[in-house]
Amino acid sequence: MASYLDSVPFSGIIRIRDMMYSVADPYRLDQGDVSFDAPDTVKAGMARAITDNHSHYVQTTGVPRLRELLAAKLRATNRIPIDDVEDVLVTNGGIHGLYILCLSLLDPGDEVLIPDPAWPPAAGNILAARGVPVGYRLHEAAGWQPDLDEVEAAITPKTRVLYLNSPSNPTGGVLTRACLERLAAIAERHDLWVISDEAYEDVVFEGEHVSIASLPGMYERTLPLYTFSKSYAMTGLRLGYVAIRDAAIRDRAKKILFYTASNVASVVQYGGIGALEGPQDCIETFRTELRGRRDLFYRGIKESAGDVFSGEPPAGAFYAFLRIDPAWSDGEAATASASWRMVEYLIEKGRIGCVPGVDFGPNGEGYVRFCFARDRRELTGALQSMKQLFGVRV
Repeated sequence: MASYLDSVPFSGIIRIRDMMYSVADPYRLDQGDVSFDAPDTVKAGMARAITDNHSHYVQTTGVPRLRELLAAKLRATNRIPIDDVEDVLVTNGGIHGLYILCLSLLDPGDEVLIPDPAWPPAAGNILAARGVPVGYRLHEAAGWQPDLDEVEAAITPKTRVLYLNSPSNPTGGVLTRACLERLAAIAERHDLWVISDEAYEDVVFEGEHVSIASLPGMYERTLPLYTFSKSYAMTGLRLGYVAIRDAAIRDRAKKILFYTASNVASVVQYGGIGALEGPQDCIETFRTELRGRRDLFYRGIKESAGDVFSGEPPAGAFYAFLRIDPAWSDGEAATASASWRMVEYLIEKGRIGCVPGVDFGPNGEGYVRFCFARDRRELTGALQSMKQLFGVRV
């Protein structure tokens, strides 16, 4: 009776979302959603689709024009050697793409190496596919890079897949080219598949974004995963895509795509066509503003919370993953999780949404994640509320 699903946890983000709906005038720094609106090219593409009556079934793998544009983008921007548009499958957002990849790759008991901390659906989708997530630590002192000897030491005869997320949710770490080259060598040496989650590819402030599938010989064993959510502010429209060279894995993925969605919403796909055919200046505009919001938030954290939180600004993505001072206390009896105690305090006393670090894995305990992609007024309001809570005087 599908009892294995009982062991698949809900993300704590869902609990927090429910808590926030009970808060009057909240500061929604818990949600990984930008305050920007989708560009006009997206809206115009969707409007044309409605006018032209594109409201019927379309191809399961995606509208041909959209797949052509995606293949061209993957070649030109990500440097992935795609020579056949058939490699590209359109999904109902990034999380759907990850679900499809996990079900296409894993047999029950197969192990997947995932970063710790990591986006909660990474482990959840592995468990839903009856796989076993095995964490490898990301090190804050190293800019949230993994220790590659630790990664290799975690490999067992049951390990099948290496999951990467760069830029990272929640840490904002960006894997360097040198790190990716060594990870590629590990994957080749141990004959591992690689799932490369690149949802935040366009939100890089320092360094460069490198797709591991672009490295020599790696596309054959790498399944890169992307979304329109962050680059084009289309979070609610649910549009993502994957690329799969291996024909057998791709055929499995097509089956799962069909049985879970039949096809992704046609009108949304035409919005994706509009995004890719139109000017791309919105990406740089968004990134520049996000950098400004990042810097505003980190300046404000020191002024508003003193030493309660600490951490360096992230190289990518749009999250502040901050360490909680172990000496901090809310005056109540200590609970098992400092992360949850802080989050509950900020929500109940300050109306500030955030996510406990432990929700992203054991190595995230003692941290809290804030999203700084909200508008500046909301960020400033949250910081002012924080200053009142922590009694900081400047």
